[in-house]
Amino acid sequence: MLKRTITAIIAILLFFPFVIFGGWPFYLVMLLIASIGLYELLKMRKMTTYKFPLILTIVLLWTLLLPTLTIEGFTFPAISQMDIVFITALLLLAYTVLVKNKFTFEDASFMLLGAIYIGLGFHYFIVIQEIGLQYIFYAIVVILATDVGAYFSGSLFGKHKLWPEISPKKTIEGAIGGVILAVIVGTVFHLIIPVHDSILMVIMVSLFASIVGQIGDLVESAYKRYYGVKDSGHLLPGHGGILDRFDSWLLVFPFLHFIQFVA
Repeated sequence: MLKRTITAIIAILLFFPFVIFGGWPFYLVMLLIASIGLYELLKMRKMTTYKFPLILTIVLLWTLLLPTLTIEGFTFPAISQMDIVFITALLLLAYTVLVKNKFTFEDASFMLLGAIYIGLGFHYFIVIQEIGLQYIFYAIVVILATDVGAYFSGSLFGKHKLWPEISPKKTIEGAIGGVILAVIVGTVFHLIIPVHDSILMVIMVSLFASIVGQIGDLVESAYKRYYGVKDSGHLLPGHGGILDRFDSWLLVFPFLHFIQFVA
């Protein structure tokens, strides 16, 4: 527990100044974090030895991650991000032919989906940071409250397993406790730093954001169990890898964008 706490404090001190000040230093940090996350995902499936597909997938990730830039009348990327997704898909499929199916259709699909999953998750984190820091901290507070509420509720009252095949320790009671604490903390946060005109909307969004965050956690647990690994990586002592810490973020920030809660 001491190691986890020390790691969390160091990570906050290193990461959040970039979030607060924004700009290119923030973009570069997000590129680094997302790239490590993608590498962790591909390493679980033992796909990091495919150098050409790996480079293609990282380029796609970066394209999805960064906002559109305009420099002296030139817009980058000159083609849409969706076009780049299709181009990457075609190149990956062509590569399966060139290597005579040593790199398969399933491998290409996994790389493509992995880049979209991680790229769009962090992309909306960047978009929301540019709109307003209050939304970033609101979402993080709701996610942390969900984790804390689920942990203590599960420890004290947990009897019924939520999804034992995926995450044996999680319970229904823990999941409910996480949602309840997330709604309380999210509402209190709103009373101190308003994030919407309607407190009822904040309550509802906090509830669903908590559920979405728990789904994000379960998604990562599912593929870790499928590929037989305990943690996505070992970068953060006591916490695991980047994906172990950001799994809920990858779904919650797109969720807040898609429901147009952030404006």
